[in-house]
Amino acid sequence: MIQVKNITKTYSLTKKQKKERQSVTGSISAVNNISFECQPGKVFSLLGPNGAGKTTMLRMIATILKPTTGSISVNGSDVVENSLEVRKCIGFLTGSTNLYEKLTPIEIVSYFGELYGMHKKEIQNKTDELFTMLNIHEYSKKYIGQLSTGMKQKVSIARSIIHDPQVIIFDEPTSGLDVISANSIIELIRDYKEKGKTVVFSSHIMSEVDLLCDDVAIIAYGNLVYNGSIEDFRALAKNKSLTQLFIETVNANKNIRV
Repeated sequence: MIQVKNITKTYSLTKKQKKERQSVTGSISAVNNISFECQPGKVFSLLGPNGAGKTTMLRMIATILKPTTGSISVNGSDVVENSLEVRKCIGFLTGSTNLYEKLTPIEIVSYFGELYGMHKKEIQNKTDELFTMLNIHEYSKKYIGQLSTGMKQKVSIARSIIHDPQVIIFDEPTSGLDVISANSIIELIRDYKEKGKTVVFSSHIMSEVDLLCDDVAIIAYGNLVYNGSIEDFRALAKNKSLTQLFIETVNANKNIRV
């Protein structure tokens, strides 16, 4: 379970940014007083346009960034006070994480298994399972620098979940993947949901959100502008597509910039 309570993340502005924004305080809130919960056995979708604060929120949950105010707990552990415990039980995929190009997929995934304290045989078994599921075996011994963007994305996913975490955060997991590869990720997320894990799924593809998610939250301009079930969100759409409703929800909150 993930519990986010009254989270705010504030950054100081540079002199140039202060002048451009005509800021009196000299700071900006990337995330402003946000609260929500992600339940085990459900897929929670955190949505938002570029620059909305979505990735900042995910990085705070993953202990990469510290909140300015508020609290976040993951499986009962506070992300600031018990960050090590949180990292042990969480798998985090972000689009900005790079892979070392002179290693092979099997070397990278095995290395991360060792970092998580897994035994050699356990790493071998889990790697084989993930590589089969993600169809990585055929290029598992090629250098990362020789792989396509989609192939690298699948290696990043395997690296993120090698330790079989109870909480999985996928930020744009199907980015750069073809339809067949993207479907393997969809099936992986469904499998984790059936196993009772807590899954946070972020995507700009609303058809994936509609297909996978149980609960939806939308961040716009640093603020939480929707938080509810996918069924309720569909009901709001009426005769519109979910994409249209998402755009309208974001545009309707332009006046709440922080």
